[in-house]
Amino acid sequence: MDWGRAKSVLIMSFLLLNILLGYQLWMDIREQLNVNVNTAELPQDKVQLMQQKRISLEAKLPLEAPKLGDLQYLLHSESRSNKDPVQLDTPVDSKIIFTNSELVKALGKDIPDIDQYVYDSLSSSVDVFVLHRMVEGHPMFDAKLKLYISNQKITAFQQDRVELLGTGEAKQVLPASKVVASLIESYLPDGAVITDIQLGYHGQIFDSEKQVSAPSWRVLLESGPPYYVHAISGEVATDEMNEDEANG
Repeated sequence: MDWGRAKSVLIMSFLLLNILLGYQLWMDIREQLNVNVNTAELPQDKVQLMQQKRISLEAKLPLEAPKLGDLQYLLHSESRSNKDPVQLDTPVDSKIIFTNSELVKALGKDIPDIDQYVYDSLSSSVDVFVLHRMVEGHPMFDAKLKLYISNQKITAFQQDRVELLGTGEAKQVLPASKVVASLIESYLPDGAVITDIQLGYHGQIFDSEKQVSAPSWRVLLESGPPYYVHAISGEVATDEMNEDEANG
């Protein structure tokens, strides 16, 4: 046996093992640092509960907590009745979604008020780009503009058109940390992964032109429906809950 060669192989094996263990340790430390950063605003007992339920918080907790009031608005009748996408006479390159000025220039003549909608990558897919109507920097989660994609071209759209009527009394919204703490304690299943938290407006759509949308935190998970938490009362809803109420 060539002991010199065997010794060299053994040394290399230990060296590779140490590198692998060092890399794994570094990844664990980095993951723990990220968790600590994201959970810094949460009460310690909720952080411990997260660990027990294996809940991961991959999104940073927003620090904003402004005063907001309910939105009153008109939902144009064609938004409810026109369920089929409107086909574009001339399809346009889907890359324009990433540049607002190009999006408005290319589709402004076909889609009313398109400059007031903002792209939501987390709600979109390869086949459908989703944009939300914005009000003073916050999205209306129920007022959507959907752009349908085929062969990397925008070929059709479907739009919820709204006309703002006014706002109710502005009240201090709940901080995102309190909202997430409540979800961790009472709503999120074991193993849930929180991927995004955003403040906007949400409300059940009724069979009427006049609608009301309340300040709400939208909490997205890696899998499963989004949670909407009323930013004033703390009441929790999902799209599935709203459907059950409507059917009931």
